[in-house]
Amino acid sequence: MSKRLTDSFDLVALFCRHFGICGGCQQQHVTPALQRAAKISRLEYLFQRETGSAVKSLPVIAGSEYGYRRRARFGLQYQHAERRLRMGFRQSQSNVLVELKMCPVLQPELEKLLLRLADCLNKLAAVKHLGHVELVNADNGVNVILGHLKPLATNDKILLIAFARHYNLNVYLVDNSANRLKLVSLASNDSEPYYSIKNVKLTFDPQNFIQVNPEINKKMVAQALDWLALEPQDRVLDLFSGMGNFTLPIAGHVNAAVGVEGVAELVVQGRFNASLNQLTNVEFYQSDLELNIDCQPWAKMGFNKILLDPARAGAMGVMPHITKFKPQRVVYISCNPTTLVKDSQQLLTAGYQLMSVRMLDMFPHTSHLESMALFCRDLSK
Repeated sequence: MSKRLTDSFDLVALFCRHFGICGGCQQQHVTPALQRAAKISRLEYLFQRETGSAVKSLPVIAGSEYGYRRRARFGLQYQHAERRLRMGFRQSQSNVLVELKMCPVLQPELEKLLLRLADCLNKLAAVKHLGHVELVNADNGVNVILGHLKPLATNDKILLIAFARHYNLNVYLVDNSANRLKLVSLASNDSEPYYSIKNVKLTFDPQNFIQVNPEINKKMVAQALDWLALEPQDRVLDLFSGMGNFTLPIAGHVNAAVGVEGVAELVVQGRFNASLNQLTNVEFYQSDLELNIDCQPWAKMGFNKILLDPARAGAMGVMPHITKFKPQRVVYISCNPTTLVKDSQQLLTAGYQLMSVRMLDMFPHTSHLESMALFCRDLSK
C-alpha cells in the first residue's frame, strides 16, 4: 500500500494503549458488530462445508465489550538491566512480556489493581523469583494468586498481607511444587470464592476453571436451559460438567441431573456445591470421557436430555455413547467451531436434526469463537 485514501466506517478508536503489541484483543480496531459478523460467517461456513447444508445462526449472545473479564493470569519477568519486575501479557507468538499499564477488558475491580500490584511485587525481596500472578474477581471479593519459585521471607509475607488489607483482597501463595497457602483472607467472611447463577451459589477453587465472562455465562446457561425444554420428569446428563456450572441450575427443574467430569477436584467441588444448595437430585462422577465408558455406573442410567461442554479438543470419544442414549435433545457448548462441526456429524448421521446455532461473544476483541448448538432427535428414525 502506498497511500490510504479513506477509512472504513468499521474502523474505531482504540481503547487500549497496548493494542498491536500485547497478544490479546487483536480485533479492537474494528466495531464489535463487524467482529461478530466475521465470526458468525466463519461458523456458518464451517457447518455448510462439513454438512453440505446451509445453516443460519441465531442472533449473537453478546454483552459488554469492555470491563467483562473477571479472571486473568499475568506473566512476571525480572529485567536485570532495568533492575525491576515486569508484569503483563505476552506478545503474540512470543515469550516477550508486554508490561501492562492498563487493560480495559478487565473488570474495573481488577484493572485498578494492575499498577498497584506491580509496585507491591517490585518491593519484595523475592522479586527475582516470582513466576506468575492471577487475579480472580468472585462475587465475594477479589483474589490474588501469586506463584513463586523460592520460599518467601517473612518480611515479604508481611508486605503482601498489608497490601491485601489495604485493598480488601484474598491472597494465595503457590510454590514451585504447586502447593498453595492462603496467606490472608479479608475480602469477605466466606471461606471460598463463589459466583451465583440461576439462584444457585457455586463455590470454586481460585485456580480451577471458571468462565471468565460472567454476563455471557449467565445468558449461555439461560439459553441452554431453554433449549433443553426442561420438565419435572426429565433425567439430564451433563458431560464435561466441571463443578456444576450447568448441572446445578438444571437440577432445580428436573427429576435427576448427573454431571460427569474428568478432573477429580472439580467433581469434589460439584458435590460440595450440590450439598451447599440442598440439591438432592444431583450426582457427580469422575470419568475420562475419551475412554470406553460402558462400564461406568452413570453410563447405565437412562437420560432423555444431554448437555456437553468439552474443551477445545472436542468430544469425539464420547459422541458414539451419546447417540446410544437416544436423548430427545442434545445441547453442545463449544469453544472450538472446528471440533463442534466434526462432532455434530455423528449426531446428524444418527438421525438428529440441527435445530439452532448461536454464537457466544465470550471474548470480545479476540479471535476466539464460542458457540452453542441444539440437536433434536428425529422420532421417525
